Amino acid sequence: MRGAAVAGSLALLPLVSACSGGKENVAADSKPSISSAPAAGVVAPAKVEVIAGLTGCKAKIRVEAEELRQGLCHTEKADYLITTFPEEKYKQTWLDEASVYGGKYLVGSRWVVAAKPQMLEQFRTKLGGTIKQLRGMGPTPSGS
Repeated sequence: MRGAAVAGSLALLPLVSACSGGKENVAADSKPSISSAPAAGVVAPAKVEVIAGLTGCKAKIRVEAEELRQGLCHTEKADYLITTFPEEKYKQTWLDEASVYGGKYLVGSRWVVAAKPQMLEQFRTKLGGTIKQLRGMGPTPSGS
């Protein structure tokens, strides 16, 4: 069941990452970059529905498993994924797997939001968390 849940959620990553236009993909040997939330004493709880409400949507649950829950938010501005985890170790495993795809994510305590990069900063002011740039493992786009 765990493999199916992780595979199912990772299958959606290219769709969300594709929205960024590829600018966030970096070479495999690059180090992840991190930007912290301003001193906004806000920390969202690790529950898909609550995080969705704080971002202005009602999430449709796509994955419900022991290791994670994932909801899809559809708004006028963007579609995005909210993934929550019962323990930090599951979040770390998910992030390790997602690093293959690269891209930016908003990461909090036992939750991750995958959205267009310009949306992440808006969400960070509401949810707290840290914006992380994950390295991609595939080829980088050429300048031609």
